Amino acid sequence: MAQHAARPGEDTGLTKWIGWILFVGIVMIVSGMISLIQGIVALVDDDFYLVAAEKLAIDLSYQTWGWTLIAFGALLIGAGYSVMFGHTWARIISMVIVFVHAMINLTFLAAYPIWSIISIALDLIAIYALAVHGGEGKFLRRSERD
Repeated sequence: MAQHAARPGEDTGLTKWIGWILFVGIVMIVSGMISLIQGIVALVDDDFYLVAAEKLAIDLSYQTWGWTLIAFGALLIGAGYSVMFGHTWARIISMVIVFVHAMINLTFLAAYPIWSIISIALDLIAIYALAVHGGEGKFLRRSERD
């Protein structure tokens, strides 16, 4: 398979930034797991949270919040896995998913601030890494190494 022509200053092989992509994939998976836990807790024990559902930024029941958090948790886990291989589509979709997930956690902040802040911080790290170094993962694909 033919190598693509390198742009000025571009390395044609693995670089030190590949660690960022692996890291952001893991961060997205961890953030997704946190979201899954938040969602399951919202479904099972809505008394766990610090405020009533009506006092959140968006007035929805904890059942709705639970299913929303579970859905985005699953999306984040899948996107985190796919982004580690540098597919452009995964990078773009992941940035959208991570941004929406951060906004969901921002509106859920009053319910459980610690988990929401941790999740938002992980999302911001993921957005930065995807925007700046997202294409580096392509060198982990077998077709790009040959």
